[in-house]
Amino acid sequence: MTLQGTKLVNAGSAYITTSDGAKIFYKDWGGGQPLVFHHGWPLSADDWDAQMMFFLAQGFRVIAHDRRGHGRSTQTLNGNDMDTYAADVAELADALDLRNAIHIGHSTGGGEVIRYVARHANGRAVKAVIISAIPPGLMQSVKNPQGVPKEVIDGIRDGTAAHRSQFYLDITLPFYGYNRPGAVVSEGIRQNWWRQGMMGGIKAQYDCIKAFSESEFYDDLAAIDIPVLVMHGEDDQIAPFAATGKQSVALLRKGTLKSYPGFPHGMPTTHADTINADLLAFVRS
Repeated sequence: MTLQGTKLVNAGSAYITTSDGAKIFYKDWGGGQPLVFHHGWPLSADDWDAQMMFFLAQGFRVIAHDRRGHGRSTQTLNGNDMDTYAADVAELADALDLRNAIHIGHSTGGGEVIRYVARHANGRAVKAVIISAIPPGLMQSVKNPQGVPKEVIDGIRDGTAAHRSQFYLDITLPFYGYNRPGAVVSEGIRQNWWRQGMMGGIKAQYDCIKAFSESEFYDDLAAIDIPVLVMHGEDDQIAPFAATGKQSVALLRKGTLKSYPGFPHGMPTTHADTINADLLAFVRS
């Protein structure tokens, strides 16, 4: 791997080049214990703005990358799968020599965290957090009858491939719970989601739908021996709580569940104050 740009600690923002040539953009701010943030589909490191600013002010080193094919990273034709995503994180962690790190993942990023910690961390990670995450499996199956039906996943595929711009705007409504009665809609949050999604490559984002819907994490969850906090909204319309977070915590050796009545999939943004306070309590525990 080669590094592009500035020094490893307090780089501000820079790139690594992975072993297959993909350039992965990352932000690296501050000092202290490293917190590594993993974003959801089809977003970017920018989706963690509220957490990056909060934890930077608390004295942590905060790092967030754009997954390959997303944001400012290479719009990759190949490698848009969960195993490669986790391997990219391993290369980033090695390049930055991250130790005593806590990895925090939202949605697809939660799957990335579980796969990375289970198969690549090699003692570099001391805790993990998954928020509104896809493990142990998102799509309905024999193992997971409460999962999301295949026809819903196929609708996401069609929306992404055929009319991505409008579909990305529309999906923000259930993502943030803005389709619920009495919801106070933030057009700025919706537009920021759309902005991040449209920055990425359509082919990579299309491939990622298979990665987030069909990947299974049962064995990964069972293999992890560090503390893991599972945070999930009980009104999550994207990754239903009963099919994901509720099952994940039962598979973890050292799992703790914190569920939130009425909170949506995008709760790190819509309820940042609550989520940040609970994250801080866990990372300091």
